[in-house]
Amino acid sequence: MNYPINNQQLVKRDSFFSVARQGQTYLNLLYLLGAFPLGLTYFILLVVGLSVGVGTLVVWVGIPILLLTIIMWQGFASIERYLVRNWLHIPVPFIKDPRLVGAPLTRQFTARLRSPVTWTSLVYLFLEFPFGTISFALVIGLLSASIALIFGWLAYLIDTAIYNSVGGYNSYEFFIKINGQIEPGAMAFFAFLALVGIVALFASLHVLNAIAYAWGQLARLLLGMRNTALQLAEARAIAAQEHAKAERSEQSRRELIVNVSHELRTPIASIRGHVESLMMANEEQPANASAAQGQQGYLEIVHRETERLSALVDDLLALARAEAGELRLDLKPTAADEIVEEIYQTMAPLARRERQVTLTRSIPPGLPLVLADQQRLTQVLLNLVRNAITYTPAGGIVSISIEQPSPAQVALVVADTGIGIPPEDLERVFERFYRTDASRARSTGGFGLGLAIVRDLVTAMGGTISAESAVGEGSRFRLLLHVARTPAAPQSAR
Repeated sequence: MNYPINNQQLVKRDSFFSVARQGQTYLNLLYLLGAFPLGLTYFILLVVGLSVGVGTLVVWVGIPILLLTIIMWQGFASIERYLVRNWLHIPVPFIKDPRLVGAPLTRQFTARLRSPVTWTSLVYLFLEFPFGTISFALVIGLLSASIALIFGWLAYLIDTAIYNSVGGYNSYEFFIKINGQIEPGAMAFFAFLALVGIVALFASLHVLNAIAYAWGQLARLLLGMRNTALQLAEARAIAAQEHAKAERSEQSRRELIVNVSHELRTPIASIRGHVESLMMANEEQPANASAAQGQQGYLEIVHRETERLSALVDDLLALARAEAGELRLDLKPTAADEIVEEIYQTMAPLARRERQVTLTRSIPPGLPLVLADQQRLTQVLLNLVRNAITYTPAGGIVSISIEQPSPAQVALVVADTGIGIPPEDLERVFERFYRTDASRARSTGGFGLGLAIVRDLVTAMGGTISAESAVGEGSRFRLLLHVARTPAAPQSAR
């Protein structure tokens, strides 16, 4: 008889009498006996829950009752999957949707209601009550009849002994002679019945195994997922695992950048301080003017490259903190005109001395305060002004201006008369590590991070930034921020 032995071997051909040696046989019998009380419990609870829930929908009490009933039947289905897998050893394919892990309870609930498995499992639970009743009766009836046939001779001997001792009626008296002696053919008859009982017992075990196997296959169909749904769920599970792995790798990368950038700031600051000290000492030694001038040139190169390296480390640190969600802003009313004036006073001499570029500013009176982080807004404007100075040829002009396009917004504009940005590159200038000219000399200082960090910081402050440019005419970056203490202003940073 074909019968599933384990998960790997669903069908195995055994000899007729070996069924009694199979441990699986007794698990099948236990399941068939337990199906009756379980099925009865499922039937009563589900019928009562659904009936009361539907009947009380008009007063809204039925909604939580129905929700509780649905959760209950899903729990019953999980119990049955466990029993079928571990007792009947029938695989029930079922994979939880990884998209629902950690999702809100309402989303999980609605997704399960849309799943066909939820409703086929309800059918299974209702079918288990009549199945359990029949299987319980079959187990008790077949096994009792077989055992009665096997041990009938014992009842005959007991009854005969009672007849000989006290006399009277005997159930088997047609096998007893007048003098109370046992008929010689009686024991042969009972031996035949015992043989029939043994055969009937093993046949009953095979029948009950077949019933358990058939019910397990039905459970596999009603409690398990279809092949297409299973393949989709497996693909989603694999994708979720890969996504989690990628997230961990990305988080490790961010932490590495943060840690490395933070550690590099100290030696860079030390190098810069020593170079500046050497430059000052070199300027104070006029004895050998030509040698001092040569040394001063080398020191200026070292100092400039150190500044570039320090700027790169700061950019990487800001970028990594933004990606890791560690960028914290202190949004409060801020005077944008004071920040513009401070940047002008700092950068104007450097622009004239190092690039022969004129820096101007235009600040109208009576400007309102903006909602921003003062330190980060200064960093944003410095990045924009440095970029403008870098890409503006000698004799060009860079301007910083403030406008108020509406009562709720203030615009800070950085414009230049530089080389401009091609139209095909204008939409990508705020992407990380993107540079409009990949072959540009390193001395210009472009790493492709400055504008990306500017965009992240402006967005975190609740503002927007846009760029306009024409090749050969210059570029114009416009930063919009909310006016402080207005309904349109955001209340906190992300």
